[in-house]
Amino acid sequence: MTWIAVALFLAVIAVLMTGFPVAFALGGTALLFAFVGTLLGGFDPSYLGSIPNRLFGIMSNETLIAVPLFVFMGVTLERSRIAESLLGALSSLFGRSSGGLGIAVTLVGMLLAASTGIVGATVVTMGLLSLPTMLKRGYDPAVATGTICASGTLGQIIPPSIVLVLLGDVLSSAYQQAQLSQGIFNPESVSVGDLFAGALLPGVALVGLYLAWLLILSWLKPGSMPGKTEAELAEPVRLLTLLRALFAPLALIIAVLGSILTGIATPTEAAGVGAAGALLLAAFARELSLDTLRDIMRSTTRVTSMVFLILIGASIFALVFRGYGGDEVVRTGLSSLPGGAIGAFIAVMLVMFLLGFVLDFIEITFVVVPIVGPVLLAMGFDPVWLGVMIAINLQTSFLTPPFGFALFYLRGVAPESVPTSAIYRGVIPFIVIQVLMLAILAVFPELATWLPDVVYGD
Repeated sequence: MTWIAVALFLAVIAVLMTGFPVAFALGGTALLFAFVGTLLGGFDPSYLGSIPNRLFGIMSNETLIAVPLFVFMGVTLERSRIAESLLGALSSLFGRSSGGLGIAVTLVGMLLAASTGIVGATVVTMGLLSLPTMLKRGYDPAVATGTICASGTLGQIIPPSIVLVLLGDVLSSAYQQAQLSQGIFNPESVSVGDLFAGALLPGVALVGLYLAWLLILSWLKPGSMPGKTEAELAEPVRLLTLLRALFAPLALIIAVLGSILTGIATPTEAAGVGAAGALLLAAFARELSLDTLRDIMRSTTRVTSMVFLILIGASIFALVFRGYGGDEVVRTGLSSLPGGAIGAFIAVMLVMFLLGFVLDFIEITFVVVPIVGPVLLAMGFDPVWLGVMIAINLQTSFLTPPFGFALFYLRGVAPESVPTSAIYRGVIPFIVIQVLMLAILAVFPELATWLPDVVYGD
């Protein structure tokens, strides 16, 4: 009855597309299939006996404690108006020449990504802050919106990203399963810190490609990215203002990532440092009041509850899927694809890319990766490289019209004078850059594996 596993997966996708809450769609559909299968004698109900152990494992997982802490850090920084001061300072520095404001927006997006790790918050924040300024300056709406969407999704790949935290935890379990299936009973592990280190260089390289494209575009079509007017050029660039705006996010990034990469702290401990640091920065900026703190706590609780409810629903789905022999179906299907391991990898990446149109990264991480991860890792793929490739692939999916999540986020805050077609046209060059980055990583996997080897000596 392994065909029921396929029906279960398709049923979950169909329910999710109706807009039903993700956690209940995953858990409820799986339990319905388990109940019917038990009545028909095609499902062993003892699999459901593992649910309490799964839930206890989720609650006692120290790695996942980093999720609410990083969310708290991101929401606090979002409320403290650090992005606004950053954009103003970098605009005064780079905005004097053609394309300078676009470069400033990309750099602010990179710093916000490394500070918050929340894609939706970054896109919305940058859309509200920078889009009116870019349009007022005379930027082509397609160039302006494309730059904001692309820089806003950098939170997928630049650590400390919540995507990488969740991927690291899921890939760690998948890597151990893959080794146990190969008869290795003393398996190696992969940590969130490994994934952070592995994503750092590709993330910086991706920012470099974005900046290179903007420079080329400003040279080819300077009218689409005009610089400052004569009146604006007369205003002096204040170095002290620039340093003051840069100091806060850079100090926080160095404290969080530096403590992880140097081995001083685990990702969870570093997340605590980041949360405390964000509070201090908000207080220093005089943006922290009792009402603001209450709003931050509510937002953090809401996002964290969503993540963990989805994780619980995904755990129930995984148990029922495995009970119907779904893991064997996936293993057999991927192994029989033409091209061997490479063909299986391309097929998985394509499926994830398409699922990124209708599912958020949390659902894909908790539902798809546990199914295909052990199979791919058993074929010999490096877990850190695979995690970085998945993150960039999902980032590309979130940018791709017509269903990209980043496009929806920006459409929600963009003025009506900006047509949706302009947003779609604007992201196309950045999608090409994303695909190019995937190709570079495929040819040079050392770009993702070198730094973890150096830092952790794996």
